Amino acid sequence: WARAVRGLLLDVSGVLYDSGGDGGVPIAGSMLALPRIKASGLKLRFCTNETQATREKFVKKLQGMGFDISVADVTAPAPAACRILKERSLRPHLLVHNDLVPEFAEIDKTNPNCVVIGDAAENFTYANLNEAFRVLTGLEKPVLISLGRGRYYKETDGLKLDVGAYMKALEYACDVQAEVVGKPAKMFFESALAEMGVPPQEAIMIGDDIVNDVGGAQRCGMRALQVRTGKYRPCDENHPHVKPDAYVNNLAEAVDVILQQL
Repeated sequence: WARAVRGLLLDVSGVLYDSGGDGGVPIAGSMLALPRIKASGLKLRFCTNETQATREKFVKKLQGMGFDISVADVTAPAPAACRILKERSLRPHLLVHNDLVPEFAEIDKTNPNCVVIGDAAENFTYANLNEAFRVLTGLEKPVLISLGRGRYYKETDGLKLDVGAYMKALEYACDVQAEVVGKPAKMFFESALAEMGVPPQEAIMIGDDIVNDVGGAQRCGMRALQVRTGKYRPCDENHPHVKPDAYVNNLAEAVDVILQQL
């Protein structure tokens, strides 16, 4: 699985660091793995479903931990969603984290004709979910755009419900199918590959989410590894539908094997 690689796509939360109320902590070995990738000449792209902050704020946090990363290196759902909203003249009602709202500053949000949902964390109250429900049920052709489909993620104090759980609630209540922007959407991975200029058969995705990272990447023709960090649980290795090309204990171990093949 490590042969003929020109580009790496890395998940961030659960691969580089574990998030948390205190800002999070780097995962062992990840800090040293990034410089080795860059020195190797491999193309590198960070693919994240992070929707609790703007890319600028998210990257600044990672830089503060010591990671060499820039906004231009990051493929994230919110900018992709904004492109879709503009192309289709959609005006969103936002059910997102307060810190993500600036990403939609240039988007018309008057008289909403769709709902955009992200990982809103504490904003996932009954009142806010009910307001999104009312917007959708008031539309002749309801449009629900979700910035990801994750079931849960890991923070330093344990697992947390992700946007997918709330997306499913609105799908059920409103009898609508959400349009997912972010992993595991094929368009999201294809965008990251295009930004790297690497075909899928020459790229490897490394993530901690068996469905969204591994399964999504494999459906695009990439090889995909699951790290045993972040949200990984031993039961992932018995998933009925998704089988990673390999399991690795962490990012550093994956990089060791890949660089040996160059």
